[in-house]
Amino acid sequence: SLKIWVDLQDNPIEQERRLLEDIFGLHPLAIEGAQRPRHPPKFECFEDVVFLLLKGLDAQSKTVDFGTIQIAIFVAERFLITRHSDESVSTNFLWDKVIANDDFLQKGTYALALDLVRLTVDRYLDILLNLEPRLEELEDEIQSKPKDTLLHELSDYRTRLKKMRRYLTYQVHIFQELKEQTDSPFKESLNHDIVDIYERLERASSLANLYYELASDLIDSYISLASHHLNNIMKILTVVTVIFVPLTFMAGIYGMNFEHMPELHYEHGYYFLLGMMILVAVILLFVFRKLRWL
Repeated sequence: SLKIWVDLQDNPIEQERRLLEDIFGLHPLAIEGAQRPRHPPKFECFEDVVFLLLKGLDAQSKTVDFGTIQIAIFVAERFLITRHSDESVSTNFLWDKVIANDDFLQKGTYALALDLVRLTVDRYLDILLNLEPRLEELEDEIQSKPKDTLLHELSDYRTRLKKMRRYLTYQVHIFQELKEQTDSPFKESLNHDIVDIYERLERASSLANLYYELASDLIDSYISLASHHLNNIMKILTVVTVIFVPLTFMAGIYGMNFEHMPELHYEHGYYFLLGMMILVAVILLFVFRKLRWL
């Protein structure tokens, strides 16, 4: 039987709405959800049409510093309609495969829709797997040569991973629902594909959560090391201050130049006072050494 795939991007909203509603008979609420610039991922059935709304990565996203696009999928027995708010790498890749080989379209629209979802999820997985070596490098760098740029990088990763984790969690719930449905609109032969997509989403969500927690732990480690380093500096400054306070006190007393100060006329007073200062400094250094402050 004849099967149609319509891919929509950058079309006038009203013209697009008339096409989807008048020609394909799609529900107005589903069309409204697909055309919204921001909407959480969702899954819904409208009579004989399945509506999937996904949060995909935009064409420029190759690292965790990613941007997203809305990917709406309307799938029925005889047609597949995809709509994305910007260029979709996953959709373009699958479209080229269908153009090159008609057998892909003959697999059926539902199978084709799941292929598109799988490609969308794999882009998240690729970004997450590429991030792991960098986090390991950051862990080593924090121990060997900590600097503020590492903290900024980790903070950015944590923010991005939190956002990615949220998007993936929505989509995990969608495919968990599809996996557990007894009256699923997808054919029984596609159950394996649904389970496969669910497992990929679950893995991507788990990795995003794991790396988010790792980035948080590394930030905490950096702050702890910085605090420890600062405490050592403060300890040294305290030791120096404590040593010089009595020396300054003695120098202050004999620097007042009162006329009747007996020690001023003592022939060896200068050397005696200097010796006392050295003795006090040595005693204090010994005490601090004993207390393991040095």
